[in-house]
Amino acid sequence: MEGTAKSLIEQTSESILNYIITNNLTTGDKLPNEYKLAEEVNVGRSTLREAVRALVSRNILEVRQGSGTYVSENTGIVDDPLGFSFVKDTLKLTEDLFEIRYLLEPRVAALAATNATDEQIEELDKIRLEIEERIGAFSDEHIEKDIEFHKLVSEMSGNVAMSNLVSIINQSISRYYDYYTSNRIKDETIVSHREIMDAIKSRDPILAEDVMRIHIVTNRRSLSQNKKNNLKKE
Repeated sequence: MEGTAKSLIEQTSESILNYIITNNLTTGDKLPNEYKLAEEVNVGRSTLREAVRALVSRNILEVRQGSGTYVSENTGIVDDPLGFSFVKDTLKLTEDLFEIRYLLEPRVAALAATNATDEQIEELDKIRLEIEERIGAFSDEHIEKDIEFHKLVSEMSGNVAMSNLVSIINQSISRYYDYYTSNRIKDETIVSHREIMDAIKSRDPILAEDVMRIHIVTNRRSLSQNKKNNLKKE
C-alpha cells in the first residue's frame, strides 16, 4: 500500500512539473489554487498536498502563507546540496570552490557573450550599477547583488547545466563571504564587472572569457592573502 501511495505522489509531482512546463511558468510565477490544480492533474487534494510538499523539499516550489504556491526563485537548487555544512575548514572549502569557478565561469562568460539577449544584457548592467551603488554606500549588501550578477551571466550562457552548477557553487560560497569583503576586493569587483559587462555587450566571447578568468584569479589571490593575514594575527 505504501509503495502505491508513494508511486502516486511521484506521478503527481511529475504531473505538476509537466503543468509548469506546458504553461510556460517560470521562477516566481503562481500556480492555480489547490482545488483547480488538483483538477488539472486529476488527483485528490490530499495527494496533491503531498506532491507539493515533495516539490517544496526539492526547492522546485515554494508555499507562501496566505498567498499560494509559486515556482521557486532558485528552482531545483536545494540548500547545501553537496553537504558543505559538514566541512570544518570553511576557508579551505572556499578556496576549493573558487577552483571550480575558475574552471567553469570563464567558459560561461564566453557563451554569454554569444547567446545573451539584449534584454538580459540590459538587466546585467542594471545589476552592475546596483552593486557599485551599494559598495559606494559601504554596504555589505552588495554581496547579494554580486551573486545575482554571476547567476545572470550563467543564465545568459544558454547552458542549463552550467547555469545550475554556477548557482550551486555561488550559493555555497555565499555562506563564507566574510573571508573576502575587503576594500581591495570591492574595488576589483567594480572594475572586473565593468569589463565583463562590456565584453558581453560587445559580443566578444574571447574577451569575456579572459576578463572573467582574471576576475576569478584576482579574487582567489585576495582570498589567499586574507588567509595569510589571519594566520599572522593568530
